[in-house]
Amino acid sequence: MKIDIDDTGKVNIASTDSEAAQKAIDMVKRLTQDPEIGTIYKGKVKKIMDFGAFVELYPGTEGLVHISQLSEERVKSVRDVLKEGDEVMVKLIEIDRDGKIRLSRKEAIGHKPDEGK
Repeated sequence: MKIDIDDTGKVNIASTDSEAAQKAIDMVKRLTQDPEIGTIYKGKVKKIMDFGAFVELYPGTEGLVHISQLSEERVKSVRDVLKEGDEVMVKLIEIDRDGKIRLSRKEAIGHKPDEGK
């Protein structure tokens, strides 16, 4: 397999194994994507705070799931629902003017991650 990135940022992937090439394409797409409102992501809990959890959507991009967005039921403590390292489905519900990402676990429960985004 060969992966080349030219000066303009164009990525070229060459492989004799179509399955390996598709995996490489999917990886490049995940690494270069922009966060999109309404998209369901499978993220990883990076940090737990009293007010919520920070979840990494993909490398270099994290958002906050506020405690009120963890479940339909009232949650006393974030640690009752999540722990660091957990993989969790979340929906991107807002990107504010400062670029901060707000996520909802309760809106993503029962959904699969959006593929190809």
